[in-house]
Amino acid sequence: MTEREYNECVRQYSDNVYRFILKNLRHEEDARDVVQSAFEKMWQHRHEVMYEKSKSYLFTVAYHQMIDQLRKQKRIQLKEVFHEETGIVHKPVNNIRKILDEALARLSETQKSLVLLKDYEGYSYEEIGRITGLSESQVKVYLHRARIQLKNYLVKPENVL
Repeated sequence: MTEREYNECVRQYSDNVYRFILKNLRHEEDARDVVQSAFEKMWQHRHEVMYEKSKSYLFTVAYHQMIDQLRKQKRIQLKEVFHEETGIVHKPVNNIRKILDEALARLSETQKSLVLLKDYEGYSYEEIGRITGLSESQVKVYLHRARIQLKNYLVKPENVL
């Protein structure tokens, strides 16, 4: 890959990779770090990466770094202290984006990534398999189960608009 092709990749794919990672991490700074390190890794390996495969390479690297970031976050989770006087207020939710984000948050890391890669980014089952390291049939099964979970959450009466 030439320097010009690398710069074209940055221009063409940086927003898509960032959106994908941000949807999973839900933290802008962490998402930027993951995307930046993915592009850095691609730059370091630019002589081995074919331009035609650069999008898949970027998503694969970013996906694996995102998984590492999520694992690190799980180890560092802070416990929140709730006081007895703190109450939870249930407000009706009329925002479809918020409901979809809540539905996605209920999925496992793998399921969420598969849904985002397939339905948000438009990858084929085969491409998703290469990115995630799963077989094509595993991708289909996990994606099917994720969509059932999403459907079950979205049709609950309290989530219907």
